Amino acid sequence: MIIARQGVTLGLVVAGAAALAATVPAFATRANLSAVALGMSLDAILAVGMTVLIVSGGFDLSVGAVMALAGACAALAAGTAGEGVSPAVAGLLAGLATGAAVGAVNGAVVGGLGVNPLVATLATMSMARGLTLVLTGGYGLSNLPPGFNALGQHVFLGQQTPIWAMLVLVPLGDLLLRHSRWLRPNYAVGGNERAAHLSGIPVARLKLGNYVLAGTLAGLAGVLLAARLGTATVSAGLNAELRVIAAVVLGGASLSGGEGTVLGSFLGVLLMALIGNALNLLAISPNWQSLITGSVLLLAVVLDAVTRRR
Repeated sequence: MIIARQGVTLGLVVAGAAALAATVPAFATRANLSAVALGMSLDAILAVGMTVLIVSGGFDLSVGAVMALAGACAALAAGTAGEGVSPAVAGLLAGLATGAAVGAVNGAVVGGLGVNPLVATLATMSMARGLTLVLTGGYGLSNLPPGFNALGQHVFLGQQTPIWAMLVLVPLGDLLLRHSRWLRPNYAVGGNERAAHLSGIPVARLKLGNYVLAGTLAGLAGVLLAARLGTATVSAGLNAELRVIAAVVLGGASLSGGEGTVLGSFLGVLLMALIGNALNLLAISPNWQSLITGSVLLLAVVLDAVTRRR
């Protein structure tokens, strides 16, 4: 079933790309394709952690807010790094630690206390957004050190760092989720949490690790975004959680848990990126993008429900 849904998503990606290439000459240019890859890279990084969570029967609405908070903390750390301390290292460590800390809070509340993920991550999303506004004064942080900006702007073999991070983390995440003793038990937890607990799987500890992983990846995405733009914006990651959840479900994951792969989620992210790129190339107002994202998410949820019922 999941292979069939991934096949449909792949077919939509191929058909959409072919249609755009035939009708919009600017689509197939190297500059545009690089822009598509760069634009989707951060969502793909977030999708790795979100896939693990959804497979285990959870999700995280705070990843977009964590991106903004991690970017702000990274910018502050890079800007105040002492002599002899690399701004890039200071900013990266601060951003990753921020994401891991928020993830640990989510994991402790969801896994340890059994609070519904919707309530828990919605609360941390609001807290992270509010803390970002407090740290930045509501205006963002600019004029970041060039050494820090290199984290997101450095070009290797013609592509920027976020793209290479995506190309490393997506296959690594897919491999670990499918085959590692660390992440593979999530399929059992998502399929039947009580049975997984009775079989000896440490469910609470596994959920804690899942949320820390998702938070850390969101922190990395926030650092890369701040470095690429050269500024930490308060609106970073806005609606990222909706795009990523839609992409993961489109890629074959089930919101009821127990099914999904990182590779399938990557295909979903790619499809969402093609839709956004098509809107830009066709000069359609950006105001439509939120409507289309919500429509795709609703379609993915309905498809998931129909597929499970059959």
